[in-house]
This record gives sequence, structure tokens and C-alpha cells, in this order.
Amino acid sequence: MATLAIAVSLLSTLSFVFTSSSPDVVSSDLNIGSYLNPCSVATHGRSILHSKSDPLKTRFDQIRKQVDDHRSLAQTYAAYARKLKFEKSKLVRVFAELSRSYTDVLSKPAYRALSDSDTESIDKTTMRELEKKVKERIKVTRQVIVEAKESFDNQLKIQKLKDTIFAVNEQLTKAKKQGAFSSLIAAKSIPKSLHCVAMRLMEERIARPERYTDEGKPRPVEFDDPKLYHYAIFSDNVVAASVVVNSAVKNTKEPWKHVFHVVTDKMNLGAMQVMFKMKEYNGAHIEIKPYEDYTFLNSSYVPVLKQRESAKLQNFYNFLNMENATKDTTNMKFRNPKYLSILNHLRFYLPEMYPTLQRILFLDDDIIVQKDLTGLWKVDMDGKVNGAVETCFGSFHRYSQYMNFSHPLIKEKFDPNACAWAYGMNFFDLDAWRREKCTEEYHYWQNLF
Repeated sequence: MATLAIAVSLLSTLSFVFTSSSPDVVSSDLNIGSYLNPCSVATHGRSILHSKSDPLKTRFDQIRKQVDDHRSLAQTYAAYARKLKFEKSKLVRVFAELSRSYTDVLSKPAYRALSDSDTESIDKTTMRELEKKVKERIKVTRQVIVEAKESFDNQLKIQKLKDTIFAVNEQLTKAKKQGAFSSLIAAKSIPKSLHCVAMRLMEERIARPERYTDEGKPRPVEFDDPKLYHYAIFSDNVVAASVVVNSAVKNTKEPWKHVFHVVTDKMNLGAMQVMFKMKEYNGAHIEIKPYEDYTFLNSSYVPVLKQRESAKLQNFYNFLNMENATKDTTNMKFRNPKYLSILNHLRFYLPEMYPTLQRILFLDDDIIVQKDLTGLWKVDMDGKVNGAVETCFGSFHRYSQYMNFSHPLIKEKFDPNACAWAYGMNFFDLDAWRREKCTEEYHYWQNLF
């Protein structure tokens, strides 16, 4: 507070110096050239610098007072900057250098001699040089003080910080939206070397049908053996499905005890058959089947198939305005047309698709297995239907992000802060599923909306 009082006192002194009470002298813009010019003529009398007694000596005294005042002002700001812990900033150094510059200019022999000279020996040229240099330093000092004001004004600093935070948040939000849009595009893209791979596989299937068909062959007993380890993979992406199976087999110790049930559509069935017949997979058993072979999956039983016939629903999923896609990435994500595919809903019919099995591990087609998964079959499910990995971090993957809690029924039945789970790997106890009638519950909610 003492330093601020000194600064205020000095500023008051400077205002007195720069604004003369005499009506003929005004120097509000720190124009000490005109203020100290002995040739300035007023309409009413003469300025104090033009007094008849020692005009040059008086003029020099005024210049030196200007130097002392501004040097003290710079020192005061430097001291206050240190008090505010600005040591690492340039302010302390700048004000310290300004203070030294006033001392340096008066310490030069030519200018120091002016204070010791009598009136008759004062050199006017030297006086003008001194006046010019002092004027330049005062101008720089005032400019630095104006620019440094925000460093001493807490409210100004807070407002500037708020503006900066707002601008950064805007940039972050924009970057997140663009990143999410790009990631969705990248997830659907494939390397150039794999372009038309399904078509090339189908060409092989057509050329050698006898090598890849399973027609007329008995169904392997391993496909229905509950003592083995069973996996379900539902996908129309040939490359992705093969990566999941290959990575799982590669990391298991006894591949011949593992059975992979790959379900696709008839369009990709041939390519899938060729892809998985081209490799032995170390004895692992792989079943390739189109979902059309499960005759109970029809629109009279499966609500999603019935909903697909709705023009409103098709318009919602298939006609997303791409102009607004990057503005609402969440909306874009959940309006992906893949959610209309029956392959995305087959997991709700696992007990009916595999009636002889007791447990099954569902794997999405966008994962890579890095460890042996056999140990999952030893987990005690304690009567629970689904074993999954929670993915809640802060507000990430909470129910509030997936459900419409403005609906009174959802608000009554569900907790918006409840933690969701990773959908890419789920371990299902099919006996518990049948006991809890989860498929019927799924149908209830689907038919409700």
C-alpha cells in the first residue's frame, strides 16, 4: 500500500508539472518540447521558464525535476512489480532499466557540467540535446506504464484471463468435434491394399465353389459342445472379423478348445467363407453363418426389423444433414445407419441362437485380442447375466448420455449417473439370461417407443 501511495503522489506531482495553472501554458500530452521552449509565446504574459532571472538555469532545473520524478515513478513500479512476484516477467527489468536510464543521462560529463555552470556559460546546444533525450525517455516511460497497467489491475487481469479461457474452450470444442468426425471417417476407411478385398474373395469363391461350401457336410459337434469356449462375432466386415478371430487364436494356449461363431449377411457370406477357409487357425473351430438362416428373426418377432419399415426411422438414420455433422458429433454418432442393421441387435438373441450353450463371449469386430481369454470362463458370475468392463471416467459413459431422461418412465426406472459398460466385449451367462427373460424385457422397451 505504501508503494501505491508513493505512485499516486508522484502521478499527482506529474499532473501538476504537466498542467500549468497559468492559462498560457498547457502540456497535457507531455510535450515538454513546447513546455520548455523559451520561444513559446502566450497571449497573457510569459511562462515561468521565461523569467528574466537566469532563464537557462531555470530551464535546466525543470528538466532535472522531470528526470527525478520519472525516475522515482519507474522505481516505484519496479518495487510494486517485485511485491506482486513478477520477478520472472519483464516488468521489473524494464522499469529498473528506465530508472537507470534517467541516472545515466544526467551522469554524462557534458550534462553534469550544466548544473555546475553559471548562467552565462550554459551551452544552449547541450541544453537542447539534454531536453531531447529526456523527452524521449519520458515518452517511453509513459508508454510502458500504460502497457503494464493490466499487470497491476487485478480486475483487468481477471477479465482478460476469462476471455482467454473462453477462447481456448471454443477452440477445444471445435477441435473435439472435428476430431470425432475424422475418427468416424477413419474407422470406416480401409488401407488401399485392402480395397475390394471382399470382391476378390468372392471371385475365388465363384471360381472354386467346391472348396469352400459346407453344403452336404454334417454339422461339427464342437459347434454345440458347452464344454468348449464359445465366441460370438456378428459382422459384415470381412477383414475386421478375421482380425478378431486371428488375434484371439494367436493368444490362446489351446486353440482347439475354442469355437468362433461368425454371423454375417448373405451378401458377405461367400467372402467370409473364403477368408476363414484359407487358414487353419491352429485347430480352432469356426462357424460361418448368415443371420437369414435363423428363421425366428423376422419382423413379427424382432421389433427392430419391424421398426426398419418405418419411413420416419429410415429418414432419421439415412438422411443426416452433413452440413451439421461437425457441429453435433454426438447426434451424428448415434444416428449412424449401422444401428438399423440386425447384426447390431443379434446379441439380444444369443440364448435362442445357441440353445445348447451355457456361456458365450461376445466380441465386437473393432477389437484386437492381446491376451488369452480362457480365464473368463472361470469367473464366478454370481447369477448375473452380463460380465463387462466399466468405462466411467467422470461424466464419460453415464446413462444420461444414452437415454432420454425427459421421459417420465425412463426417469423413474433409471439412474442418470449409473455407469455404462464397454460394449465391445461382453461375457454372457446364457442360463441366467433365460432365467431373467432379458430378451422379453428388451422387446418391452423396444415396443414401448
